[in-house]
Amino acid sequence: MKVNEGTVDRIGRVIVGLALLIVALLSLQGAVAWIVGTVGVMLLITAASGVCGLYALLKISTVKTRQT
Repeated sequence: MKVNEGTVDRIGRVIVGLALLIVALLSLQGAVAWIVGTVGVMLLITAASGVCGLYALLKISTVKTRQT
């Protein structure tokens, strides 16, 4: 798949993903912890790969294009 996440988008996903994982591990219990943790992991995976499936479905891209 084609990269569809820009740098700012990816940095934001890393920050929010790590925050969700920390909250899930330290503050939450049960199913809520699993759900929040899963969302955190998904954000980290999409940040690492640079590809968001939802963006692809909606034909959205936050990658800045160079104009020459």
